[in-house]
Amino acid sequence: MKNEKFSHIDEHGKARMVDIGDKNEQIRIAKAEGFISLQAETLHLIIENEIHKGDVLTVAQIAGIQAAKATGELIPLCHPLLLNFIKINFNIEKSGISVFSEVKTTGKTGAEMEALTACSVALLTIYDMCKAIDKSMIIREIKLISKTKENI
Repeated sequence: MKNEKFSHIDEHGKARMVDIGDKNEQIRIAKAEGFISLQAETLHLIIENEIHKGDVLTVAQIAGIQAAKATGELIPLCHPLLLNFIKINFNIEKSGISVFSEVKTTGKTGAEMEALTACSVALLTIYDMCKAIDKSMIIREIKLISKTKENI
């Protein structure tokens, strides 16, 4: 029985990588966001660059960029993509930090997994750098907020 709903499952119900060989190249952009709740003191230390491990937001930004580039190695059925652009932004809020990622590629398959991975790893990096001083952190609401594709 062929599964029409899941492209990563073959006719026998087994996982497979999707064949994208016949697809046309397109400009693809994906955006994701997530949030980490932090104590007020932790936010203050991040803003003042007083976290002992270093500049939290710069390190998290670089980690998110590296993660987007490594998505095909981390998630078994993802195609490795040549990424044209990766952006990680932060918004410091009263109760934590929102992380936004944007990934752009020209190719035959989308960049949503790369955007989600970038956002997730940026959040995990903030968590790692602050875990010694904030035991109440919660990462939540990681989601794809948009994806577009445009014919070339």
